[in-house]
Amino acid sequence: MIRTLRLPALAVALGVLLTACGDDNGPTEYQTAYTNHRPLQVTGYPSTGSLGTVQQIVWHLADQDAEALAALHTEDGDGRGEARAWIKTYGADARGKVTADFLDEGSVRQDVVLHFAKSRRTQELTARIGDDDSWGVVLDDPHPVPEPR
Repeated sequence: MIRTLRLPALAVALGVLLTACGDDNGPTEYQTAYTNHRPLQVTGYPSTGSLGTVQQIVWHLADQDAEALAALHTEDGDGRGEARAWIKTYGADARGKVTADFLDEGSVRQDVVLHFAKSRRTQELTARIGDDDSWGVVLDDPHPVPEPR
């Protein structure tokens, strides 16, 4: 009887430990953000870090949260101006269908092309590991490109 209880108890303890070591903002915040937004469609082979970062970028655009988007900026400087420009350009589009094409290999950086269905525009970005060893994005001025027909 004792042996049959050890394995399930170990599994529960391991699950609690892994959940506690997950996202810095907590699993509840992530789950809430996930359920409050349209699913991000993905092609290619994202890493866990690049996928999570791009998903947050689209959520922050949809929520028009410039502070949260600027917090993902990995380069020197503020990033708030670029974040506001991205929101002005893509905020409404991000509330609709968005597809992210993950290019190349993504262990420390990955180029990604966002496709916004509403406006039929694309935006290239680079998700990468920043100085603090967490994933973020290089926020440049947005350069929307019409999708080819």
